[in-house]
Order: sequence, then C-alpha cells, then structure tokens
Amino acid sequence: MNSSQPGMLHAVLEEFLGHWRGITHLVPSAWGPERSAVAEISFTRAAGGFAVVQSYRHTEEDGTHFDGHGVFTVDPDHNDVLWYYVDSMGMPPGTPARCLWVDGVLRVERHSDRGSARHTFRVSDGVLTHTAELRIGDAQDFVPFMTSECRRH
Repeated sequence: MNSSQPGMLHAVLEEFLGHWRGITHLVPSAWGPERSAVAEISFTRAAGGFAVVQSYRHTEEDGTHFDGHGVFTVDPDHNDVLWYYVDSMGMPPGTPARCLWVDGVLRVERHSDRGSARHTFRVSDGVLTHTAELRIGDAQDFVPFMTSECRRH
C-alpha cells in the first residue's frame, strides 16, 4: 500500500478543477480556415488526488467536433508535473510531457516525429485560458494554432 499523500504540486493543479465553457479560436492551418468553436473543458481529481483528468471538446457550427483527454500527475522523483494526452486525431499518446510552472502559468511541450506542440494553461480573473502553438516537421519556430477562453460553470 502507498501511504504517501498528494503534495504541494497536486494542490497547484486544484485551480483548474471544475467544468469550464467558452470559445476556442482557431487560426488558419492545414486543418481548416480561421474559425471559432464552442469549447468545454473539465478537470477532475482522480487516483486518490494523485492525478487530475482533463477532458476537452470543441464543437464547430457545422457540428464537427474535436476531443482531447489528458492526465496530469506528479513525478515524485523529480517533483514536477507530467501530462499524458490523447485526442481524436487518432495518434498514439506517446510519452508523457514534463510541465513547468512559470509565474502562475502551466507550460508544456509535446514532441513527436510529426512535430511539436507547446501548450499553456492559466486561470486569471475567473478565466481559464489554454493556448496551443505548433512546430510542424522541420520548422524552426512555433506558430499559434488555437486559444480557448472559458469560464467555470
């Protein structure tokens, strides 16, 4: 039996807990033109408080949708946050990404053979903001992909 208790980094994830609704703004990309979609994000405790499960869904005007699911947990050996993530694009989730806390912002980069994605999560003045930037293939720089702004419901 594991007798350890969730620690301070687990507590930092607490500010994300709840169900959030708002809008995702997507920039023009290989996946479509510039557009907005209705977004829903939820963060719930799991595994006795040792993890936070993230569910994301955005629905566009024509009814198409995108779903993503993540699990945030703490690596007790390195005292940092890990993010496991899979989405409806159908690619395998790969290895977990290590997150950084910088001035109240959770930052994470995920890397694969296809490229890299950089995400930021923050809650400020009652608004959850999640941004994603992409660096596809051999590109040198990240480019904006999407920004979600949601309020807790």
